Amino acid sequence: MIDQTAFDLIAITLAEHYDSVFYVNAETGQYSVLVETKMLKELDIPAEGEDFFSMAQANANKYVHPDDLDLALSIHDKWTIIDTLSKNGSYSVSCRLILDGKLVHIRHVDMLCSDKKHVLFCMENIDDEVKEKEEQLKNLESVERMVRLDELTGIKNNNAFNELSQSLDNSIRMADAELRFGVVMCDVNDLKQYNDTRGHSFGDELLRRACRMICETFPHSQVYRIGGDEFVVYLTGEEYEIREELLENLRRESYANGRSRSGPVIATGLAVYEAASDAKFSDVFKRADLDMYVNKKVLKSGFPAKRMENATKVEIPIPDGRKRKLDAMFGALFTIAGGGYIFLNDLRYDYSRWSAVLADDYGFESEYMYHAGKTWRQYVHPDDLDKYKEIVDLIISGRGDTKDLRYRARRPDGSYVVLQPRAFVLCDDDGNPEYYGGIIIEQ
Repeated sequence: MIDQTAFDLIAITLAEHYDSVFYVNAETGQYSVLVETKMLKELDIPAEGEDFFSMAQANANKYVHPDDLDLALSIHDKWTIIDTLSKNGSYSVSCRLILDGKLVHIRHVDMLCSDKKHVLFCMENIDDEVKEKEEQLKNLESVERMVRLDELTGIKNNNAFNELSQSLDNSIRMADAELRFGVVMCDVNDLKQYNDTRGHSFGDELLRRACRMICETFPHSQVYRIGGDEFVVYLTGEEYEIREELLENLRRESYANGRSRSGPVIATGLAVYEAASDAKFSDVFKRADLDMYVNKKVLKSGFPAKRMENATKVEIPIPDGRKRKLDAMFGALFTIAGGGYIFLNDLRYDYSRWSAVLADDYGFESEYMYHAGKTWRQYVHPDDLDKYKEIVDLIISGRGDTKDLRYRARRPDGSYVVLQPRAFVLCDDDGNPEYYGGIIIEQ
């Protein structure tokens, strides 16, 4: 049904976090497996088929834990899925499988594609997550520990942070000559946007991933979650001595996540205790907080990504292998588009392929071209051009949303039509934008 290699390139930002992904026509039930793992092979599911819903329910009866069977059957009921996704766009549930006599915990995450006809059914093995939560619950059995631990992330919470603050105030008041510490303030960007657009389960996962980033950067320091999207690291000992290096590591990872849109973006600030001037712990904390807001402004101003028209310079023609890759990706995108004009630009060579229909409708000499971005801007209505360029730049830098990209374009007869693109950016291993493409719908 779909070129597996080509489609994986399009779906990589989604599929990389799941153990299996099915691409399903919600109306007919026809499906293809986009990501396949050992677990999926154990379920003996064909790579493609004509009736996903019947296949899924049959497998549920074979492998799902009896206590979870009703839930599993409901999430694979065609009309329940269509009704739920038409209202919410996505949803997720967890259940248990029995494979080779062993209990396996999985999470289903189902999402409606932009064409409103296809659904992505994603399955994730969450055994490690469940074990981690079970371990957390054991720790939380102690009431004393419970009031000091954050339930979502398992790290220390604001209660524990207040105790730390009071303890340090006492040490500062007593003029402890041995007192040396630093504070790193962390704020997770765009949590509200995740909660509003993708649901609180995605927002919670963003916070858990951000927490892991911070804890892995400062493995020997105390980390606290003090608010919805705020974390604090208390630095002493060796990590205090190399604090600048560790902070730079966290900022570098955060910048890379922002460029590739593959993980949490965390604004950070650092301050150290100055015995000569700090009368209380809050003096140090406030400086770290101010430094964090400086870093947040840097993040909001844009990641070091190239603009579309300057992303590459064509010094040699695009290699044949690279062009074949572009064609394969274009074909995969065309397969799942469900209508509209298709475009895909290789930013490294500034070489594009456009729908033949679009080329005909707008009078292009060919569906292939170099410098398509500059060419296409000549068709944009003059009153919309500045906004168009601004939003495209933001999209490629990882900070824009295609829902804001709506403009008028001129046909060869001089008339204008309103276009609404749905675009995406794929980045290379270094986090630099490599492909820019999408679907353009006439309004």
